[in-house]
Amino acid sequence: MAITTVPGTTRPPGRPEPPYPSPRRRTGLGRKVRDNLTGHAFLIGAFLCFAVFSWYPMVRGVVMSFQRTRRGETTWVGWDNYARIIDDPSFWTAWQNTFYFTALALVVGYAVPFFVAILLNEFRHAKGYLRILVYLPVMLPPASALFLFKFYAYDPSEAGLFNAILTALHLPTSEWMQSPGMTMPAMVLASTWMNMGSAVLIYLAALQNIPGELYEAAELDGAGIWRRIRHVTIPQTRLILALLAMIQIVATMQLFIEPLILANGAGTGDSATSVAYLIYQHGFFQNDLNGAAALGVIMLVVLAGFSAVYVRLTAKQD
Repeated sequence: MAITTVPGTTRPPGRPEPPYPSPRRRTGLGRKVRDNLTGHAFLIGAFLCFAVFSWYPMVRGVVMSFQRTRRGETTWVGWDNYARIIDDPSFWTAWQNTFYFTALALVVGYAVPFFVAILLNEFRHAKGYLRILVYLPVMLPPASALFLFKFYAYDPSEAGLFNAILTALHLPTSEWMQSPGMTMPAMVLASTWMNMGSAVLIYLAALQNIPGELYEAAELDGAGIWRRIRHVTIPQTRLILALLAMIQIVATMQLFIEPLILANGAGTGDSATSVAYLIYQHGFFQNDLNGAAALGVIMLVVLAGFSAVYVRLTAKQD
């Protein structure tokens, strides 16, 4: 029987076309590199930024802390810079002030945003307006906000905002930044007002993820507002609370701009001297870059210790 073919071809109809020659296969590594070229480019850029602006300064600071530079000549002095820094009377005063500020910030600056977020979460109207109002201080430059407190709110005369409020309430006025006992509380108040907006928004996001059934069950059991916060809100936001506590400690331990602007640096009787400001003094006023590097390394070790404790505690909770 004769086999007919399709015009223009020599292949019988119904026969499959011969397979085309397969292209040259890429190696596994080359294919992965080409497929993820954009991701690798971003990764390399981030790595270079961290290496140049974070890791290299840290390594360089550690090396400088063991050196002494005089008239362009650098010599290796070992632990001499650390011994000299620790013998400085301002060293222990700075650490005492820094820990005091951190403790006050944990009591006030850590608790206030959480309860403000709970309050805002209860509102049914004007939520957007209230969030903008709370976040507004964060959008102000820190220096501008602190100068506002210094010359308007903390004016020691009766023309100052806080003294005017105290006078209206028939309470004794205060000298605020001129009083050694009020220096740290005043700086904590200003710092909390400036920075709590971000924490409030984070807490609000966490609160909105809590199932409403938990609150309804607590209300059916007769739980009041405080019991609902204790047994529902805090357990459900435990991870966010722990994370922001660690961030709060690390941030407040680096206290610098508040004493620099509000207390002109050291404050009355060194009541505002912080570790970060002491580093600034050694580096820029005393031209002691090696001592400043040694003090910076000590602060790095202390903050790393706090971070290690936080990681250990959170790992046990998980």
